Amino acid sequence: MLGSSRSRHRLTTALAGFGLLVTGAALQVGTAAAPAHAATTYRVLFDDGHAEEAGNADWIISTSKPDPLAQNSSPSSDKDWTGALSSWGVALQKTGSYSLKTATSALTYGGSSTTDLSKFDALVLPEPNTLFTTAEKTAIMNFVKNGGGLFMISDHTGADRNNDGYDAVEILNDLMTNNSVDSTDPFGFSIDSLDISSGYPAAISDSGNAVLHGGFGTVTKSLIADGTTATLKPSDNSAVKGLVYRSGYSGNTGAFFATSTFGSGRVAFWGDSSPIDDGTGQSGNTLYDGWNDSGATNAALALNATAWLTGASSGGGGGGGGGGGGTCTSAQILGNPGFESGNTTWTAGSGIITNSSGEAARTGSYKAWLDGYGSAHTDTLSQSVTIPSGCSATLSFYLHVDTAETTTSTAYDKLTVTAGSTTLATYSNLNAASGYVLKSFDVSSLAGTTATIKFSGVEGSTLQTSFVVDDTALNVS
Repeated sequence: MLGSSRSRHRLTTALAGFGLLVTGAALQVGTAAAPAHAATTYRVLFDDGHAEEAGNADWIISTSKPDPLAQNSSPSSDKDWTGALSSWGVALQKTGSYSLKTATSALTYGGSSTTDLSKFDALVLPEPNTLFTTAEKTAIMNFVKNGGGLFMISDHTGADRNNDGYDAVEILNDLMTNNSVDSTDPFGFSIDSLDISSGYPAAISDSGNAVLHGGFGTVTKSLIADGTTATLKPSDNSAVKGLVYRSGYSGNTGAFFATSTFGSGRVAFWGDSSPIDDGTGQSGNTLYDGWNDSGATNAALALNATAWLTGASSGGGGGGGGGGGGTCTSAQILGNPGFESGNTTWTAGSGIITNSSGEAARTGSYKAWLDGYGSAHTDTLSQSVTIPSGCSATLSFYLHVDTAETTTSTAYDKLTVTAGSTTLATYSNLNAASGYVLKSFDVSSLAGTTATIKFSGVEGSTLQTSFVVDDTALNVS
């Protein structure tokens, strides 16, 4: 199916061989155009007032606080903001649908400060290492009860980074069991006092769950690297649900990621901080890139959960402060999204949808392989799809760019991604990477129309660049 020139050039590039081994889910980098903005802005507050930077931790989206935009107002990669959570923050920022802030002082609810919880849709607690005060616990619990989303990220027992006698397991359990609002197991789970050294906990099968199958991708596994789990107690709260489980566990034990509701709000729990660590941060910290771990889908899990907690996506457990488009039925609406049905549904040039061994698919056997000939060439891949009225819509796909170009400054070969008449992003040989990278765009402005999703690859006269696309999705909710 493929021309010999294409195959020969691809197999002789240094990145091609290495790229077969890595399928990381890092978030979008490159020369992306500004995405279409959704009508609603979802507000997320990341806590940094409880020793989240103690010891070797660096659980911040940016060193600029409270507003990360002061460090870079238009970030295009995680390096534009400084912090081990910068990939998370930048990915949300780039959708155009989220407003992010960092809290560095006591958490309040109903006050006038710029980081008061009443001004936000979700609160992220990324491995807190000091106890919350009585007033703070009251504020957090009332925030959730009245419709806010709470994201609790723990670490293993004994991870007392500031040596004050308390670790995240104890601190988060104290929040749930020692507060003035509801201390009778309000969320329906408790965090286990465990130190699980390693593993890749697997997601349950639930195609309708917005956290596992959301606008930022499909969750298959997470990463545990010295973490813990939770014990579920559905008799105390019937909404609690385990979504990702430690190997050999199911039901009410060994839940590595769980969701629940409380009052009008939503709650998510994650048993380790390693999955949210993107390997970047402030000087002096030794960090691990769990965000892009090739054996897991941590980025999709973090981002889908954030969308669910804020109300930006529906499904997955009820509750929540709104969002999701009301009467819209949540669904993935692209046909043949992973190309496993071969050259069907999509309109594609010869040899684009292929199971050739020259480039590995991210999942399954087939992928869409544009360009890679090492000569002047244009490839296109497109599909027209009707986006229902009243829906929020997110286009996502995984992209691997492999090139023989050696320049670090000139874009000789380009891939342009469009939705309808809107150019979503342009990538080039300068975006070459060893593995697949998750791209995600809000296309809610196209609701009620039939739009063509199109990938156009244009290659120069010498030295190949391959643009390999897999696992596409257009999720509506």
